[in-house]
Amino acid sequence: MRFLSNVLSTIVGIFLFSFIFFFFILIIGAIAGSGDGKPTLKTNSVIELDLSEITLDYNGTFEPSPFEALIEGSQKASVIEVIDAIEAAKKDKDIKGISILKNNSSLGLAQLKAIRNKLEEFKKTGKFVYAYSDAMNQQDYYLASVANQVYLNPVGELDFKGLASEVIYMKDLQEKSGVKFEVIRHGKYKSAVEPFLAQEMSPENREQISVLLQSVWETIVTDISVTRKIDVATLNTIADSLGARTPKLALATKLIDKIGYEDEYHDLIRTKLKVKKDKEYESISISDYASIADSPSTNFMADNTIAVIYAQGEIRGGEGSVNIIGEGSINRSLKEAREDKDVKAIVLRIDSPGGSALTSELIWREIELTKKVKPVVVSMGNVAASGGYYIACNSDYIFAEPSTITGSIGVFGMLPNMTELGKNIGINAEQVKTHQNASGYSVFEPLDEGYKNMVQESIEDVYETFLQRVADGRKMTTEQVNEIAQGRVWTGTDALKNGLVDKLGSLNDAIKYAATLAKIKEYKTDNYPEYESSFEDILASMSGISIFKTKENLLKEQLGTEGYMLLEKIRRVQNLKGVQAMMPFELEIK
Repeated sequence: MRFLSNVLSTIVGIFLFSFIFFFFILIIGAIAGSGDGKPTLKTNSVIELDLSEITLDYNGTFEPSPFEALIEGSQKASVIEVIDAIEAAKKDKDIKGISILKNNSSLGLAQLKAIRNKLEEFKKTGKFVYAYSDAMNQQDYYLASVANQVYLNPVGELDFKGLASEVIYMKDLQEKSGVKFEVIRHGKYKSAVEPFLAQEMSPENREQISVLLQSVWETIVTDISVTRKIDVATLNTIADSLGARTPKLALATKLIDKIGYEDEYHDLIRTKLKVKKDKEYESISISDYASIADSPSTNFMADNTIAVIYAQGEIRGGEGSVNIIGEGSINRSLKEAREDKDVKAIVLRIDSPGGSALTSELIWREIELTKKVKPVVVSMGNVAASGGYYIACNSDYIFAEPSTITGSIGVFGMLPNMTELGKNIGINAEQVKTHQNASGYSVFEPLDEGYKNMVQESIEDVYETFLQRVADGRKMTTEQVNEIAQGRVWTGTDALKNGLVDKLGSLNDAIKYAATLAKIKEYKTDNYPEYESSFEDILASMSGISIFKTKENLLKEQLGTEGYMLLEKIRRVQNLKGVQAMMPFELEIK
């Protein structure tokens, strides 16, 4: 018996040693390989603008760690880094043009517009922007339409048909399944919970979605109209009739410039660069170029700093991360910037549909403390709605993109209830308590009227607080705020008209205005928050090693992108805790 125990111990020891040794060799190899792994830029080069793996405005600054060499340079560029890279390329003599090749982006419209605007500036330097795709959805075409030449594969297709939004209603499903959500809300437009309460769309929800879609569409066709030199009315006629659905129709309507294959597209670039047809032209990916290009927004010699704090994702509370807003990292960043004597102003970049009302209030308070010391300017990205607007409303000045989705000033609470399901499958929950309200809420018992009234009271309190925060921040009365609140969603263009934002503009515009408020001319920018390098970050950085894949990447492989996004929506509903200030729906443009 002792012999078998020794043999087993030896086998386990060998296995553990082998695993640790193997992992150690991988780390040493990765560090050694990254020692001089920076990409090189050759003369007469073209930037390949592929945005398929670029999702966030800001990828995060990581604290120094023993694994810094593994993480550094492994990430794809952020949207802000892409914009800075294009700005740097304008004056880079080695960069002759930009190629938008088979772009398949999942970026929001505000992000795409910011990149598109920078590409327009790039074109004005005399350098070229060309685009090619086998097939284009509306999102891809919106970006490609800025190009000097747009190519489409002879058997490809172009999706240009206007915008639509689909909302799934589940009232009947809840009744049939026995699983329902008890919903308590304030705001007639708070349609985040409408699918759980009704089987069809309310007039109020239909109204706000229609207005929103029309406003967003106007932004899209106005930009396309300018670069393609086609009037808006004609573009709307093309969309109504699906008049660009085939390559021939797209060419006839002047939405593209040429029908051709990818090799012909590359020949066009060779001709422009004066490279022989049998030779490959020099190219560099946008992420690689961003990693070596000098940031035009950073003046390293300047003494003054403007802190740019990125608040991205749902507001959930806790520490937060690069794509989840928590009071931990955001408030720490605000405090650090506030107490740093070199920081003269702060820009808060918000891209959030909202979330926890409590966390929103905690961040609001930290902004309130900060703006007493230094100017705080907000720059809104794709969305700054509900809780996202809550943390924006008390800043000194608010910038939004025309297509930013904002407002949604309303709150709700959701309680899952499985009373009917329990009856159907034979579950009975019994409670013993010392006081009347000791048991709180049970998913296996009908919602008690007293408990419901208590939650409703909490909802009303939060809503009144939300109204007051907006009224104080925007210098309006609560009655004026209530007229444009009730959970209604607005685009940046409409929010400017009703006083929810101060000006339409980009992040760079917000930074310049912050410098004006601080009365400084020369400055550099510093990005926040700073995150610790997690073990998952280290594994994710080893993207070339197939055994090291994050849970997110594995799920995407198994479920596909759309399946993964659906799973994430279900998870978000499961994670809702406390009173929520959340945008009522998602708008995805394809």
